Amino acid sequence: MSKVTSKPGTMLYPVPTVMVSCGDGEKDNIITIGWSGIVNSEPPMTYVSVRKSRFSHHLIQAKKEFVINLVNEDLVKAADFCGVRSGENLDKWKEMNLHREKASIVDVPMIAESPVSLECVVKEVSELGSHDMFLAEIVAVHVDEKYVGENGAFEFERMKLTAYNHGKYYALKREPLGFFGFSVMKPKTAKRKRREEAGKRRQEFRKRTKAKGRPRKKPEL
Repeated sequence: MSKVTSKPGTMLYPVPTVMVSCGDGEKDNIITIGWSGIVNSEPPMTYVSVRKSRFSHHLIQAKKEFVINLVNEDLVKAADFCGVRSGENLDKWKEMNLHREKASIVDVPMIAESPVSLECVVKEVSELGSHDMFLAEIVAVHVDEKYVGENGAFEFERMKLTAYNHGKYYALKREPLGFFGFSVMKPKTAKRKRREEAGKRRQEFRKRTKAKGRPRKKPEL
């Protein structure tokens, strides 16, 4: 097996597609960011990297706050629009029919249509070259209640989240290929996990059938 050598570049894919809402107290905006991720667990820390030339850069710089809104399949078009159009003389909220939702801590609106919103407070700004990196602490997390299971668990598999991969947006696979620790799991534990997953699928099927009010084809378990 051989690999082709290329010049240094941003070839770490896929990356999360996130819509970042920001504002300076007078005007707010939405910018779609590809350079974002988690950098620490306790306290929970994240970052977004933004070009100085972008309109949102000075909004984040001025307020030192922003909200990361996760993007699902329904929001892909809006995410793309908010990434290629400037908000300096355009109301992206109105253009994309998005609605502001008041955050609990930061003075920046969340996107109501997003399944998950993370309130962030900037702790440090690093000038890296083409982008400035805003290192921030996640101070609050909001999850759409329809994705919270009866046991209180967040059902990310139903959110239809997306990722960005070398210029294109992709839907994430619904069924997991594995889970943390599955490579070293004992057979007995793996069997129990399979039973639990099958039970969850049956429960979801019953909920969907009840909501529709008519029988549906049973899922393959």
